[in-house]
Amino acid sequence: MRHSTPLKLLASLLSVAWLSGCAFAPGSHFDADVESAPVDDLVDVEPITLGLITSQGRAPDDQALKQMSEAQRAALDSYDYRIGKGDVLSIIVYDHPELTIPAGSERSAAESGNTVQPDGTIYYPYIGEVAVEGQTVSEVRETISRQLAEFIAAPQVEVRIAAYNSQDVLISGEVGEPGQLPITNVPMTVLDAISMSGGLGPQANWHGVQLTRDGETRTLDVYGMLNEGNLSSDLLLQDNDVLHVPDLGEQQVFVMGEVSEPQSLPMGRSPITLTEALSRAGSFNEAQADASGIFVFRRNTQRQDKLATVYQLNARNAAAMVLGTQFRLEPSDVVYVTTTSLGRWNRTINQILPTVTALYQVTRAANDANDLRNDI
Repeated sequence: MRHSTPLKLLASLLSVAWLSGCAFAPGSHFDADVESAPVDDLVDVEPITLGLITSQGRAPDDQALKQMSEAQRAALDSYDYRIGKGDVLSIIVYDHPELTIPAGSERSAAESGNTVQPDGTIYYPYIGEVAVEGQTVSEVRETISRQLAEFIAAPQVEVRIAAYNSQDVLISGEVGEPGQLPITNVPMTVLDAISMSGGLGPQANWHGVQLTRDGETRTLDVYGMLNEGNLSSDLLLQDNDVLHVPDLGEQQVFVMGEVSEPQSLPMGRSPITLTEALSRAGSFNEAQADASGIFVFRRNTQRQDKLATVYQLNARNAAAMVLGTQFRLEPSDVVYVTTTSLGRWNRTINQILPTVTALYQVTRAANDANDLRNDI
């Protein structure tokens, strides 16, 4: 019922406050003595190496990611608009004004043209109904020319689309002018749609633009497109695509453990690297921190079997901090610097994992609270 929404919102906010207080209270740790599954069953552990940076497409000299795929290029090069129901065609037969409906000074070409009917046809003098749905302008011109040739010697026919009404994409969220954009004879990519909608807003999440097509949603990195030349995600848009630009909202990363100032860091337009996050938290406590125990916990998607992937940086190696400048953090990542007393990785992760799980619950509860607040 609608009136129960404020109660749900209050419950979500209380859970956020309680969990976040527990997670960030000085010296607090969640009880890790409870029986739990082996670490290998819960997380994947990967060291942060140059190979990992390269495989994730983070290497700045990775030219392959800066080029459009062959499939994308082929799609753009071969693009040809297909006529659909509701489109309006302007058809001219030269030297035969009786077959051309004059637009006149008070009628536009769209008003005086031939509208594609719900059955996918148009009506044209002499030849009657012509099936045009799914055809290109060239194919329609050839069809009409061939059929008119039975009545007119060598007809010269020109076909244009006066109004594009059959296909569109929807762009929503943090753009200048959200709304529907018609698909026309000019191919439209993700960046084209954003530009046509007034560009990204000041609170736009450049890294989390969502494209939904045929019920499937994928996340696109517009920051990489605009600032790094990575056009691999500048996809050609299709009819019924939905492009959503979310706001930055409560997106943040968490820095915890043996650092000078444990805190949450808001995500902005520019990505936050692991080295930057450590620096903004006052770096790690050299007296107590284990330089080989810098972990990044990253939540996996629901489709994956394990809860998270844990990335480990060995800062005892000076070159590792350079790798840290190339390892980009994602929303809800948890950076945890361990103490020397925690010992082996498995024991370390076992002690940290309950805290990380609680932070994930905080993030989920906060998102639920935002959704409920928007519904009120």
